[in-house]
Amino acid sequence: MDVHETAPAPLGIAVQEVDRWFGEHVTSAAPPLSYDRVTGGHSCLTYIATDADGTRFVLRRPPVGALLATAHDVTREARIMAALADTDVPLPRVLGVCEDPEVTGAHFYVMSHVDGLVVRDAADADQLLPSPAARRRTGYALVDALAALHAIDIDTVGLGTLARREGYLDRQLRRWSAQWDACGLGDLGGITRLHDWLVANRPADSAPRIVHGDYRLGNALLGSDGELRAILDWELCTLGDPLADVAYLLRTWSATDARTGGEQLPSALDGFASTDELAARYAERSGQPVGQLDYWLAFTAWRAAGILAGVYRRYADGKMGDPPDDLPSFLVEVEARVQQGRGFASLD
Repeated sequence: MDVHETAPAPLGIAVQEVDRWFGEHVTSAAPPLSYDRVTGGHSCLTYIATDADGTRFVLRRPPVGALLATAHDVTREARIMAALADTDVPLPRVLGVCEDPEVTGAHFYVMSHVDGLVVRDAADADQLLPSPAARRRTGYALVDALAALHAIDIDTVGLGTLARREGYLDRQLRRWSAQWDACGLGDLGGITRLHDWLVANRPADSAPRIVHGDYRLGNALLGSDGELRAILDWELCTLGDPLADVAYLLRTWSATDARTGGEQLPSALDGFASTDELAARYAERSGQPVGQLDYWLAFTAWRAAGILAGVYRRYADGKMGDPPDDLPSFLVEVEARVQQGRGFASLD
């Protein structure tokens, strides 16, 4: 009996229909495929799809259920990645895009599988990057790739219409405010005052650059020597101020997770560069000033609170499958990110 007739279908995957699509659109695939969900992320549903020859692919689709109008646009993500394929930014290759929701209930895309290590915490770093030299290389490689991303001419790669060239910050403030309101969390952590401060103190627009939107160590695939093999998760990519990416990298480099009691960060281990060293490296490689980082650090903390609030709401509403056992602790982390933002803004 065909295993696809007896095994439960993965969340959001109509196995036979998706297998058929693979056979018609991904020439290197040999159906049938098995689908193993990638854990660790809380946004789109991501699966490693392994075909009959043992070749692995990666499939991404939105969460199931109703979503905000602009949320989890995976075809847009695929377009961005395809546009960056021949640049100095390492990332997987897009192999196919399905825009027919009849196949499995939503658009999805398939990309190449890149072998690499994901470092999410200090235990990962200790095991996967045992050499202090490899750890130092990792930090600088992340910054160098970010500077390379921000140096790309948006029109040359065909991304000049990815978003409006002006008003990035105002759009971000509106978008994540709307998400926060939709989550129904009220003034948790004093987020209203932080938002008001961000609006009142927003800097002038800079020249538009490609902004990744979620640029951090946990979205990188690494070699054991610290080589950067691929940057993942381009869902939030847009045109905007490059300091938003720099601040996000620095904040996540040094921020603890309140849900885990503030466990040690990877960057605390010997060898990893400090946030000051990373900021200086970015200024050197990009040629751009970094004097407004405090504002952008406060902004990225506020936005991170909004993003995690959305994750909490999707799990609570059953749109991401079974919720994690520690789901209530997500609200602890949401509030911690608000407090962190208030600290950068000197509101506490």
